[in-house]
Amino acid sequence: MPRAAKIPPSLAVAPFRAADAIEAGLLTRRQLSGRTWTRLLPGVYAYAEIPLDHRVWCEAAALVLPKGGAIGGLSALHLWGVRGLDPPPLVTVLIGEDDRVAPHPRLVVKRGAVPMRDVTSVLGLPVTTPERTAFDLARLLPRSDALVCLDAVLHQHKVSLSRLADDFSARHRWPGRRRADGLLGLAEPLAESPMETRLRLLIVDAGLPRPVAQFKIMNGKRFVARVDLAYPESRIAIEYDGDHHRDRVTHRFDMERQNDLHVLGWTVLRFHADDVLRRPAETVAKIRAVLRKAGALG
Repeated sequence: MPRAAKIPPSLAVAPFRAADAIEAGLLTRRQLSGRTWTRLLPGVYAYAEIPLDHRVWCEAAALVLPKGGAIGGLSALHLWGVRGLDPPPLVTVLIGEDDRVAPHPRLVVKRGAVPMRDVTSVLGLPVTTPERTAFDLARLLPRSDALVCLDAVLHQHKVSLSRLADDFSARHRWPGRRRADGLLGLAEPLAESPMETRLRLLIVDAGLPRPVAQFKIMNGKRFVARVDLAYPESRIAIEYDGDHHRDRVTHRFDMERQNDLHVLGWTVLRFHADDVLRRPAETVAKIRAVLRKAGALG
């Protein structure tokens, strides 16, 4: 029975440059061509048993970056540990105008200014700062996706709203700065989920008043509920119900909570993903009708 190949410990945990491994005498080119190793990018390999999650692909991408380059965009957001967002399918890298990275289906290469102040180290990798990451996402992503990212960064305290405002204002000559400023004005640090953000944006884009996020409803000194969105003066609550609201225990809790709110004179509207993504006009019409009935639209 053939003896299993001995795996150098330093190569078993993360991607590596083939040239470095060969120069160090850890592997030969012939060994690299076997099934033990997976070629990720030109000149970059990994042990075949390493799960290829987004972090590993970022580690591989960092090995082909020119000096001054960085991992950015949604990939940077992932490395910063922002929760609640799916890992992106591709790795975004930022390089200077005159730099080059070999094209690859797993890489999105963006050329432009990458000042040193915009780059830091995360998990040992060159990554754009939270400020630069937020700015790039705000000016480049589709509008609702960008706001989802801004809300998540703010809610999870990766950076403050005032710090982002200062950073954005300092980039007065950057392309897309006006768009980024506009989205920052809509950002909500209290937003707790992407769909809550999308529902709030749907409401605002329809010309309706901006609701208060994560509003606490009290009965005297007794806490009754904290609702996703609210118009307190009109006693209107708007809730987004994700899949976790479908289990029996949560459903019973929601019913009891909604009854308590009705007793206090609150109108509660509840929406799910299809209402926001597939029936936006109908959703807005319902909210508008309730606001009009409450005399909140003048």
